[in-house]
Amino acid sequence: MEFTERGFDGATVRVIAERAGVDPAMVNHWFGGKDKLFLASLEIPIDPDQVIPALLNGPAEELAARLIRTFLTVWDVSGGGPLVALMRSVSSHEGAAAMFREFITRVIFGRLISALGVDQPELRTALAATQMAGLGMVRYVVRLEPLASADHDTVVAAIAPNLQRYLTGPLS
Repeated sequence: MEFTERGFDGATVRVIAERAGVDPAMVNHWFGGKDKLFLASLEIPIDPDQVIPALLNGPAEELAARLIRTFLTVWDVSGGGPLVALMRSVSSHEGAAAMFREFITRVIFGRLISALGVDQPELRTALAATQMAGLGMVRYVVRLEPLASADHDTVVAAIAPNLQRYLTGPLS
């Protein structure tokens, strides 16, 4: 609720704990801080502190392929369940959309693109998000065939070149 109302930057552990009727130290103990609490509220089944370094571990020109493979692996294992719920919420609830924007810009693409040190980081973040959110929507929510059942190699081969351009290539 606090993240929905105030966004990530405006939300504080103290107020979140107060609204939940617990001590702020308990929030930090159980969730490890505001970042982890935010992720738990989105029900994202990854730990960006582990995933981001793994994605960045390798040639920059292959980052898109690693990102898509990770995305597909995580969501296929869970059957897309939490992602489907998140995507449906985002399309109908401004608070959920705001939280999803925070996740995209702060937690995933903001960190990846910042580490790459490329120009136009905000635009690259938004463009990369179009590919990944679109992939999630079409594969797991709409279930449009043949993409919904395509193997990972096929999806990576088809989408990675465009995503890679958004991440590191020329945008003009």
